[in-house]
Amino acid sequence: MTNDRPSPFPDADEDRDAARQIPDTAQTRAPAYRLAFDDPDFIGREELRPVRLQLEMLKPELALQEMGIQRTIVLFGGARIPDPAQKESARTPYLAELTKYYDQARRFARLVTEKGMREGGDQPTHVIVTGGGPGVMEAGNRGAADAGGRSIGLNVVLPHEQAPNPYVTPELCFNFHYFGLRKMHFLLRAEAICIFPGGFGTMDELFEALTLIQTGRMERVPVLLFGREFWDRVINFEALAEAGTISDADLSLFRFVETAEEAIDAIETWGRD
Repeated sequence: MTNDRPSPFPDADEDRDAARQIPDTAQTRAPAYRLAFDDPDFIGREELRPVRLQLEMLKPELALQEMGIQRTIVLFGGARIPDPAQKESARTPYLAELTKYYDQARRFARLVTEKGMREGGDQPTHVIVTGGGPGVMEAGNRGAADAGGRSIGLNVVLPHEQAPNPYVTPELCFNFHYFGLRKMHFLLRAEAICIFPGGFGTMDELFEALTLIQTGRMERVPVLLFGREFWDRVINFEALAEAGTISDADLSLFRFVETAEEAIDAIETWGRD
């Protein structure tokens, strides 16, 4: 039940402001005097890890709820795959070939966003979510921006600086300390998961999603792998089935696609065959 009655007590912001007006004394300068929720040294203690985990779960969840975002299309892919316009910056000739998937990711995100806005108006039926970084992630957010829509970016703190790409909707750009909670937020609202060529991070995201679906810990949704030639080259899925470490039926948990249009069709027809 929602209670719209104002609280009779001061809220956190009021107490924070009041505490900052207190006279400067030896007592008020001491760390012990700080309000617990306004004390970064206290919040950062090892013993407070469970609290930080909860906060990192709640912050994006509440923001997305408040903005009415209920369903997303997830886009995973490599940070090192550049825009074809910068193909010459690719580290290897093969990576230069993979730049075509930047274009496909951008086009796919634009088509998804246009469809979501067409069907939902001010509350699109689907919103693109990426890791918020460069490469394929940038392409996804950029495609949503091409359509004039919003998109989500779930960044993570890394040893090397990685600013969010400029196409993420600012109020939907989140930063994470915990990889695990970040991955949970990717999947909480997922109506489809699209995986483009990538590295360790992309593989991690792909196999976590497949494991959750395979074990029944997540409802089955379309899982689409862009670029069969790449995936066949780096992962022998059939060999896993032949070895018996997965079942033949597990090979139906995902589908290969090559283009944005093929992916849209696969999502719309998923489960009919």
